[in-house]
Amino acid sequence: MFGLAAALNVKADGAKDNWDSLCAKCHGPEGKGDTKMGTKLGCKDFTDATVQAGIKDDAAFKALKEGLKSDDDKTLMKPFGDQLSDDDIKALVAYVHTLKK
Repeated sequence: MFGLAAALNVKADGAKDNWDSLCAKCHGPEGKGDTKMGTKLGCKDFTDATVQAGIKDDAAFKALKEGLKSDDDKTLMKPFGDQLSDDDIKALVAYVHTLKK
């Protein structure tokens, strides 16, 4: 039981570290999307319950793994599939859900 709790805590810590190093530049440390780059790119406020309700885990996973492009093919978010394992990406998606206020 304690081993499982410790393993879950390590994954959560890893997701927070990944957020801080890979995501916070645009999405902000709290997930509000209110950074200069986040505002420019139109990042959503992940602390908003309505935004959170619209997050589908499979779509978020795909966006993190493959990146996002605008309709006119501009990169909105670079892919992280080469930097993160599938488990790391799943943990990061779960972390995004913890940002809801």
